[in-house]
Amino acid sequence: MDNQQAVDARYLKRRVKGCSLDVHPTERALVVQYEVEATILGELGDPMVGERKECQKIIRLKSLNAHTDTSSLARKVVEECRLIHPSKVSEVEQLLFYLQKRKQSNDNQEKKRITPRDFTPYGGVELDEVASINSIDEYVELLYEDIQEKIRGATLIFQLARTPDNLEELMQNETAIGALARVLREDWKQSVDLATTITYIFFCFSSFSQFHGMVTHFKIGALCMNIIEHELKRYDLWQDELQKKKKAYEESPENQNLKKEHEKSFRKYQSLLNKQEQLLRVALCLLLNLAEDTRTELKMRNKNIVHMLVKILDREDQELLLVVVSFLKKLSIFLENKNDMAETSAVERLARLVPCKHEELLSASVRLLLNLSFDTTLRSQMVQAGLIPKLSSLLADEGQRQLSMCILYHISMDDRFKSMFADTDCIPQLMKMVFDCGEKMDVELISLCINLAANKSNAQLICEGNGLKMLMKRAVKMKDVLVMKMIRNLSQHSGPTKSLFLDHVGDLAALISEEEAEEFVIECLGTLANLTIPDLDWALVLKEYNMVPYLKDRLKPGAAEDDLILEVVIMIGTVSMDDSCAAMLAKSGIIPALIELLNAQQEDDEFVCQIVYVFYQMVFHKATRDVIVKDTQAPAYLIDLMHDNNAEIRKVCNNTLDIIAEYDEDWGKKIQTEKFRWYNGQWLEMVENRQMDEVGEPFMYGDDGESFIGNEDILERPDLFYSADGIISADGAMSPEFYRNFQSGELGQTGYMSSVGEQFVPADRPVSAYGFRPDEQFFLNYNNSSR
Repeated sequence: MDNQQAVDARYLKRRVKGCSLDVHPTERALVVQYEVEATILGELGDPMVGERKECQKIIRLKSLNAHTDTSSLARKVVEECRLIHPSKVSEVEQLLFYLQKRKQSNDNQEKKRITPRDFTPYGGVELDEVASINSIDEYVELLYEDIQEKIRGATLIFQLARTPDNLEELMQNETAIGALARVLREDWKQSVDLATTITYIFFCFSSFSQFHGMVTHFKIGALCMNIIEHELKRYDLWQDELQKKKKAYEESPENQNLKKEHEKSFRKYQSLLNKQEQLLRVALCLLLNLAEDTRTELKMRNKNIVHMLVKILDREDQELLLVVVSFLKKLSIFLENKNDMAETSAVERLARLVPCKHEELLSASVRLLLNLSFDTTLRSQMVQAGLIPKLSSLLADEGQRQLSMCILYHISMDDRFKSMFADTDCIPQLMKMVFDCGEKMDVELISLCINLAANKSNAQLICEGNGLKMLMKRAVKMKDVLVMKMIRNLSQHSGPTKSLFLDHVGDLAALISEEEAEEFVIECLGTLANLTIPDLDWALVLKEYNMVPYLKDRLKPGAAEDDLILEVVIMIGTVSMDDSCAAMLAKSGIIPALIELLNAQQEDDEFVCQIVYVFYQMVFHKATRDVIVKDTQAPAYLIDLMHDNNAEIRKVCNNTLDIIAEYDEDWGKKIQTEKFRWYNGQWLEMVENRQMDEVGEPFMYGDDGESFIGNEDILERPDLFYSADGIISADGAMSPEFYRNFQSGELGQTGYMSSVGEQFVPADRPVSAYGFRPDEQFFLNYNNSSR
């Protein structure tokens, strides 16, 4: 036999032709495409039979990085790979240079399908003999013998299946595939080795989409689901048994027999666990490949795949965990699967994997958390699981930095969690990244900073040292809108943070001009409007930077975008707290411009509220009070808005009218009459809407059914409106003392006015339409002539 093979080899001639080079689409590797021409020669050396076969070789370049000498590496590749002709050294070098510069993304690595070569044969079924495709029928015969022979036959077939070139031929052998499927279905419970080996064979087929139909036809996916479910139940039984023996040993530590029995059980448990996790791993990889079809994935979901995967997250085998987390990440893009993960506390189990030393597992875990972080409930679970400090620590890892920032950004959107960042090293790291980046800053980085700056504790950390100064320098130099938005958020906090802005008022005011971009000016105006600092001389700022004409011009409807006009109004409200500024603005004709704007924007509650607030600030100052009350129709507009549907508008409006009523007698009467008419109308509407014909109402009808009102017109009975305690005189007219008594607090909680609507008389003067400044007393005593 050996002599015959030697003779045959003499007459077989092989030749490699047509070698071409290219780069691998996802890996750092070169792909060599070539043809092998095999010719059988006759006795006289003449070619008799010839065959050509296209082949491919992948040269993986694990050592290639940004600092590699591509020239030396190219020469080494050519020397070691005989398929590449020495004349192609320059071409290899160019391809290596391309691979060196090509950005390697984690997405490409994760999207790479798991291939058969990613797994080695299971340790317990390795054989000395080498399988041959020509002996496939012999291996199939072994599948009909006892368990050990079945394992041997399956292992030899697996050796063939590991080579992708053999899969096509194996699939055409229906007898072999059918026998493998039958043995797996009937005997998988009898031997883990047998189940693992056959599952490996079908996994090799599942690695290529064209074979999915065959795998599905034999219902291998459903069988794998059953195997996984059964193995998880076995694991629980092992755990219970081990715990019982451990407990028995702990209760009687002097009993050596119990100790030996526990140690023996533990060793057996470890051996069984290793085999089981190998089976689980390959079964899940097979299912992950089949889940490429969403219909197949839905079937898996209906069989509770999410709950199984989450349960496996408690294991320690990192390779198994990598498959589980990758599978969960793929499933998490669907709402139903995401909800299943929420129910099974997947986030809590994932939290223990962050951080971990296994780089691929860490990356997959962070990506899964990112998918889940779009759900508000799951974000809360992440915070409870202590992920904020863990993710903050990953900011130092360049590979995980961007993903970690995205998750932290999602968490920072909730005001409840913003303050928790102050207790981590997140903010110092973010500030270092902000200052180290070049002209272009990652949007994830600045977005997270903007959110965190909205919290007072975080703002103090951000402004520590030269933090605010460096941010202002970058914003002014780069005209960076997002950095200025962050600065604006910092400026809204009272206390020492706001005082730091005194050094930058001039820089901000200088940026408010027509030459600057409108969106940038909006943030500068918003920042200045937040600076309600007693020591700030607004009059000097307005004069030095000639801001009044700019502010007035922007008040015209349509002169700019609504966002900019609104910021101008808020800015005017802030500077109007200063007496001299209020007078300067009033003289410039800003009040009529505000009234015109009020008419144009009367449907926009935000505009209305801020414009009314400017009027409120104006009436505080003697210099501007006359202009507001006597020279404009602002009080009339305020009376119209006194009963607006918006509660904030009513509050600011009523406070302003109360001051006008005390200062101007004529307007005071009009305001008093309007309030009385409104409240009276409310009461009358209530009476008219009551069904008067309902029998048995004790407070409207007497025992004989006759109305207490009698036949008189209800409007002629003013004594029914209020009790005769001085509010209403005998002729039904409003007592002039009523309003004064109410304002002085004599009516108390039982008075008429205190029982209606939302009367809001704050103890402090507001600094904006929505807040009040604690350092200046609100004008409450209307009988005090000093104001």
